[in-house]
Amino acid sequence: MSAQLSAITIYPLKSCRGLPLHECSVEPRGLQYDRRWLVVDADGRFITGRAHPRMVLVRAVPRGNGLHLRAPGLSDIVIAAPLVGAPRRPVVIWKDTVDAACADPAADRWISNALGVAAHLVWMDAAAQRAVSPTRALPGDEVSFADGYPLLLIGQGSLDGLNQRLATAVPMARFRPNLVVAHVAAHAEDSWCRVRIGAIDFEVVNPCVRCVFTTVDTDTGAFDPSREPLDTLLTYRRSPNGVTFGMNLIARTGGTLREGDPVVVEAMA
Repeated sequence: MSAQLSAITIYPLKSCRGLPLHECSVEPRGLQYDRRWLVVDADGRFITGRAHPRMVLVRAVPRGNGLHLRAPGLSDIVIAAPLVGAPRRPVVIWKDTVDAACADPAADRWISNALGVAAHLVWMDAAAQRAVSPTRALPGDEVSFADGYPLLLIGQGSLDGLNQRLATAVPMARFRPNLVVAHVAAHAEDSWCRVRIGAIDFEVVNPCVRCVFTTVDTDTGAFDPSREPLDTLLTYRRSPNGVTFGMNLIARTGGTLREGDPVVVEAMA
């Protein structure tokens, strides 16, 4: 069978549980609504599931530009996007500083209770700018609060190959991709340079380096004591930059992606 897009997932709040979609618009910063909200500490530094694995139990569903949030043991809350003129603050994500809009204090209290630490919610509105690293991008390329690039793609064959090596299989959710491609060989995506999905062209820019976040059990919100799948990946996916699994993309045209869209490789490395 020909390669096709088999899953689309967004993470409206960075490090929250993924939200599967049947279709989604592609914007310059990535999929619509993907990682436009961020949790930060009192100093404005980003907080993720690497240090707070319970974040994967938080469900975030877009309501316009706002969010409907749900977490175990808490009442749901609907957060409105900050209005024009609302307070702003500089937040730090990796080496970038972004001028983000502050959510209502009630949202801060809710996320603090959900995580058990003092935390704040911020939103990336149109005024909040964050450029992609110029070493792997074109001038003007921008990104959301994703780690470094607008989208992440993984072939289903890559996960299948990993699970054949594991005593207990892990779900694709451990790797938090935006796009999953079916009917391709394991790690075929490593060699792609340009790919068309449906009617949208993407540049395949960089392997995704994996970390301890892959060992967070998405059902329990706790680290897997076996350290899998990271320990197994170390045995066959180690690179000079670290363990890689999946590829980062930048959209070169816009439009709407839909499950079942054909995937055509336009250029190889």
